[in-house]
Amino acid sequence: MRSIEEALNTILADVRETGIDAIPLDQCAGRVPAIFVVAAAGDVPPFDNSSMDGFALRAADAPGRLRLIGEVAAGSATLPRVEAGAAVRIMTGAPMPPGTDAVVPIEDAREAEDTVEVPAVERGAYVRAAGHDTRSGEEVELPAEPLGPAGIAVLASLGLGSLAVRRRPRVAILSTGDELRDPGADLAPGQIHDANGPSLAAAVGDAGGEAVLLSRVGDDAARIEEQVRAAVPLADLLVVSGGVSVGSHDHVREVIERLGRLELWRIRVQPGKPLAFGAVDGLPVLGLPGNPVSALVTFELFARPLIRRMLGLSGSGRALLPVVAVDRMAKDPDRRAYLRVVVVQAPGGLEARSAGGQASSQLRPLAAANALLVVPEGEPAAEAGRTYDALLLGGIG
Repeated sequence: MRSIEEALNTILADVRETGIDAIPLDQCAGRVPAIFVVAAAGDVPPFDNSSMDGFALRAADAPGRLRLIGEVAAGSATLPRVEAGAAVRIMTGAPMPPGTDAVVPIEDAREAEDTVEVPAVERGAYVRAAGHDTRSGEEVELPAEPLGPAGIAVLASLGLGSLAVRRRPRVAILSTGDELRDPGADLAPGQIHDANGPSLAAAVGDAGGEAVLLSRVGDDAARIEEQVRAAVPLADLLVVSGGVSVGSHDHVREVIERLGRLELWRIRVQPGKPLAFGAVDGLPVLGLPGNPVSALVTFELFARPLIRRMLGLSGSGRALLPVVAVDRMAKDPDRRAYLRVVVVQAPGGLEARSAGGQASSQLRPLAAANALLVVPEGEPAAEAGRTYDALLLGGIG
């Protein structure tokens, strides 16, 4: 059997990054910038402004009672010049008028008719200086991750209305099996609903790709070939669940081998063991186990890093944290296990509790889990009280 690292290195060896799209900034959430350093075209903020509602004045005139000579609101273009002994009302975000160098918050002052009594104040108090966040010409480095709200806010503050981003990898998904029917369809004896198609499509989206669901096919070589050929011109990656093992009805393997190349591996991982990787006319093909739990776990380990590499990103984008196991959970000693757990913040640190049964046929514990507990090869179980790494899939409760 191959190690997880050996298989992943082979899969990532010849990855081609996707092309570039230029899109409006308000559509960039979750997208990966094509460049991660942007030079500021001007100061941010572009002018000195007030951080409070209050009174703009000369710090040298405080404390004392000052004449009120006007008001400045955010967005004001015409500003009064403030001489000694005077002040103006000012709103949050409004530009500082010429002659002023400090702001007294409204709650610290006492206004009476056209005067205001103010306490002592230091020069620069409650003033956001021009370039306080970013200086003109400064290089702004963005995290090498999909853009979130804060990153978009930074780019908007720099004046960018659009951005060059990596095109989302198009991932074709093919579910195979005579026993599969659409979710919601009535089942005849021996049939089950197809959980792989919808779940893998969701996993593709979560990884930053664009899922393309191919027509599900039974164990029919001609129909499988038809769908594989259809995927070649429209996708950057083909993910197949089921049909890649050595059974008499596993036709995916024979079709891929005939149209291109395919390697079938046995991986030291639990759940999951069979994994296939190859290509048809330059289209990478990743074959996952047909079992839905095994398909999702092996997607996490192999397909997710592959999709991210196409986006110019490294790793899986998942945090790996040390946690203490609360429950004993048995595993295959020959394989590295990824056990479904719920990680919680306990008084002594992070703890991991079993999310339920660990059989590869049990989907509900995977849905309940927020992490996968990583238990190395050579160990027969995750032992209560021991520390292991946990691959976080969601937030910690």
